Amino acid sequence: MKIMICFGILFVLIATLCGSASAQLDLFSKDQRIEFTPEWHGPRFPDGRPSVADSVLTRLKSVTAEEAWDVLQDAGYGNQFERGWKIVNPGERLVGRVVTAVFMPSRPDVDSVIRANGKKEGRVGAENSWIIDILQPGDVLVVDLFGKIRYGTIVGDNLSTSIYTRSHNGLIVNGAVRDTSGIQEIKGFQVYTRDMDPSALENVMLTGINVPIRIGEATVMPGDVAVGDPEGVTFIPAHLAEKVADTAELTHLIDEWGHAMLREGKYTPGQIDAKWTPRMIQDFNAWAAKKGSKLRMPEQ
Repeated sequence: MKIMICFGILFVLIATLCGSASAQLDLFSKDQRIEFTPEWHGPRFPDGRPSVADSVLTRLKSVTAEEAWDVLQDAGYGNQFERGWKIVNPGERLVGRVVTAVFMPSRPDVDSVIRANGKKEGRVGAENSWIIDILQPGDVLVVDLFGKIRYGTIVGDNLSTSIYTRSHNGLIVNGAVRDTSGIQEIKGFQVYTRDMDPSALENVMLTGINVPIRIGEATVMPGDVAVGDPEGVTFIPAHLAEKVADTAELTHLIDEWGHAMLREGKYTPGQIDAKWTPRMIQDFNAWAAKKGSKLRMPEQ
């Protein structure tokens, strides 16, 4: 029975790799991207990837790793954060819709098929340039290069320029980059990488675009929202992005109101730090409404 199940899985994988003309490299078809993101009910890109609204991305720029962590843990998503990055061009928070790519150690027979299929699809250049062609404004390219550093440099300054030109956003790579001095000259192009190395990319093959990937301890899906801060990168599932933004915004409002009440002497530190009374909650909600926020604290 186990042999039959394993054979069935292998057959499906081979059929996916070699079957439909719509997914030579992708491994996942449009229908599968929709199937494996069942909680997302908003708009999607033509290939099925969830498209979180620009307004939500803007709101997520002020979210900390801790704020996102609490929401994700409560929702049962305990494997969405990864630490241990070196950051090129640190500064404004990195936030964007995820486009995934996965590389594996090269194997000639498999890579020959990948290159042949790429040629049929009209792809030109090296395989690490293929993943740039589909980027849209607001995307963050997230690459699983299995932690390879020497000969694991996904881009230099030329491809970095192309990424930023298409996405106006950054790059996250579980691998390395090269030409760091040139990348530093691309203002606004933020890179989270494991390391830098002068070698060129060698002995790897591109086995998937916009498929589920593993980045360290995190499982990442195309259409997730990547949020980078000094602690690391959080990969927020598309259907939880707005909830994370709402929760963080409410937390910020609560802190702001509490500080204002302490400055005015209306409430004591003990009252602000303890469970709020119904009157305090009413005062807060009225204050939030005056500020133009639609968020409210539940009265119970």
